[in-house]
Amino acid sequence: MNDGHTSEPVPPVNDDPFAAPAPVRKGRARRVVLAVLPVVLVLAAVGGAAAYTKVTVDGAERTVPTRLWQKPAHEPAKDPAGDLVRGRATTELSKLLLPVPAGYRLGPDSGTYGNDAELSGAAATAEMKDGGRGLSGRQRREFEKRVDKLRIQGLAVRTYASHDNDLVVDTQLVRMKDKKAVRDLYTFRHELFDSIGVLRDGPKIDGHKKNASCFLGPKDDDRRIEGMFCMAYEGEVMVTFSASGTKPFHKSAVAELVKDQLNHITSPGEYV
Repeated sequence: MNDGHTSEPVPPVNDDPFAAPAPVRKGRARRVVLAVLPVVLVLAAVGGAAAYTKVTVDGAERTVPTRLWQKPAHEPAKDPAGDLVRGRATTELSKLLLPVPAGYRLGPDSGTYGNDAELSGAAATAEMKDGGRGLSGRQRREFEKRVDKLRIQGLAVRTYASHDNDLVVDTQLVRMKDKKAVRDLYTFRHELFDSIGVLRDGPKIDGHKKNASCFLGPKDDDRRIEGMFCMAYEGEVMVTFSASGTKPFHKSAVAELVKDQLNHITSPGEYV
């Protein structure tokens, strides 16, 4: 029943930022997700990747890759820190990003970040707070307080493009000081994504069924490009994957990248 009010009440701040929400109606969940969580950014990333994928598939000569992309494929190097083609590994956080595996190269830029970049904790916090644009004043203040409680230490970004130009993957790692906050944020995002009823369930991540989940874009038989979004966590690191590819979409390949990324966080050097 509609009482004429359009704004939603904001729950009081508690000690667990982004704690798992109480059951919500799908309509409200959808509004919360679109307003607070980076769904719009996810869809934009997938859309950007899709545009890149379509151009490269329709005609590789119309793509203008950087010199880095033009280097020939090669097997994994023994020391990824000295191989910029596989991604930078010069900081503690960048070393946690999965080095570019065989069959891939560094992909297109991820928004304004570039294809292999890192932000400080302060800059990453500001970026996340910017996701609250469009909220009412009270809602935005609540959202920003919750972001502050996450105590973000940094954000690292890396993109991957398959050599066949049929798959583009955008990966982001966010490191936080509070492991419980990381788990709570994962649960919050997962339950909201699951409740809106727009996205389809994606593949399970082998060995990480409790700390990773994937969603596929809405089914559309007329579209040539499909998208997939995965969220996960490992320790104090939140992991986000946005992928786009031509049909038939290689969702198992994306799931394999997610698995390798999570394993790389726990055992750097074994998945390089």
